[in-house]
Amino acid sequence: MAFFLLYQIVLILLKITTMTSNQTIIQKSLENTFSYKEYRNHVTQLLEEGLSTGATQSEDLTHYSTLNEVRMNRLDKTVVIPDEIRVKLQSLDKDYILLVLSEGWCGDAAQIVPVINKMNDVTNKLDLRIVLRDDNLELMDIYLTNGGRSIPKLILIDKETLEPKGSWGPRPKDAAQLISDFKQRDGIITDEAKTELQKWYLHDKGHSTMQEIFELVEGV
Repeated sequence: MAFFLLYQIVLILLKITTMTSNQTIIQKSLENTFSYKEYRNHVTQLLEEGLSTGATQSEDLTHYSTLNEVRMNRLDKTVVIPDEIRVKLQSLDKDYILLVLSEGWCGDAAQIVPVINKMNDVTNKLDLRIVLRDDNLELMDIYLTNGGRSIPKLILIDKETLEPKGSWGPRPKDAAQLISDFKQRDGIITDEAKTELQKWYLHDKGHSTMQEIFELVEGV
């Protein structure tokens, strides 16, 4: 009995230590964030220099970043927050930080981050801040997806206490299932899978992202 109680105490202490360590990493990351406009400008400036964000440079990553600039420019103009979501966001009774891990070359981030920014713009209860994955690997490694550093990843943070309340990403559920089905069939993510994913995003118009992120915030 005494051993069992000691074991439970050790587990509690380990949990507290982990939570404290994670919160310290989050606070450190918050000191080096971009606003959405700053993030877009940073990616654009690097492209003008023939570079992409991230620790690795290649022609492919620069090419993807260039494609994503076009996608994000389009989404900035076309994404509309439905009235139902808008009203709910404006009715939130607490303030939250939406801390998003991203990179300019990431196709999913290009489809999702502009949607999050639109949600941020319709309410003063949310504060979108963006950090680059490769510059914040300690933070990224807290929020792995199936053991991988998949992005974008949104971390919901209580703005008053800086306590993390949950996370979301890297894709809406249906988009994640689409890719999972292709991987199960083909063993890898093929060009066909990538094309179908982009079609899915185009058809969805950001609505799944909006709904799932709001459900995360609402569930706190």
